[in-house]
Amino acid sequence: MTEAPGLAVIVTRTQPGADDTANALTQRGYRALLSPMLQIVPSGLDPVALAGVRDLIFTSANGVHAFAASGTPAEGLTAWCVGPSTAAAARETGFSKVVEGDGDAGDLARLILTARGEISGPLLHIANDAAAGNLVATLKDAGLPARFAAAYRTEPAPALSAPALAALREGPVLLLVHSAKGAAAIAQSGAKLDQAIIVAISAAAAAPLQGIPLAGLHIAGRPNEDALMAALGEAANRLAS
Repeated sequence: MTEAPGLAVIVTRTQPGADDTANALTQRGYRALLSPMLQIVPSGLDPVALAGVRDLIFTSANGVHAFAASGTPAEGLTAWCVGPSTAAAARETGFSKVVEGDGDAGDLARLILTARGEISGPLLHIANDAAAGNLVATLKDAGLPARFAAAYRTEPAPALSAPALAALREGPVLLLVHSAKGAAAIAQSGAKLDQAIIVAISAAAAAPLQGIPLAGLHIAGRPNEDALMAALGEAANRLAS
């Protein structure tokens, strides 16, 4: 599976997902430099929000972890997951049924609507406090009973890690972006990115970096980890050529 022996890649994803990405990079021969730009701050999941719910919506693995931390048994429940990484977390948590999407929240909403006949009660979207909005609104507008529960919030890191900053000074270096909030934190940190080759999980995730001088920008073909790794491979090949 080795793709780029020793080539450094800065990982800005939030923990614990950052470790998963770092492990995937190591298996492919990259040298992962951890620099999570968002920190998860749990706010707790109100048990009342789960009353009568058999179908839960997760747009990140962090939502699954927040559900697991509540101590509520997952057996007998269905997890509607935005992508493969989130679905893997749901399976590990013990959900009886896991429906795996392959895109963003809008794609997941459409997937749920096509299977509305399988849903007998209210849907609950568990995510960070900034995620309330379009997904639940789309489902409610289509006549499905859906609500939102904030189980955590994210706070930006003040700066990239020392190894990441050193790599940027030496440059050029590959830098993974998993979310728009993470990209915004990178931009707000004031780090010089003119030696950064950004590989983003989606155009929306990269948007906060618009106008900042970069060494390159690559967008994954689909907003999931597998497509991100494929885009990274293409960027690495160009860097090595």
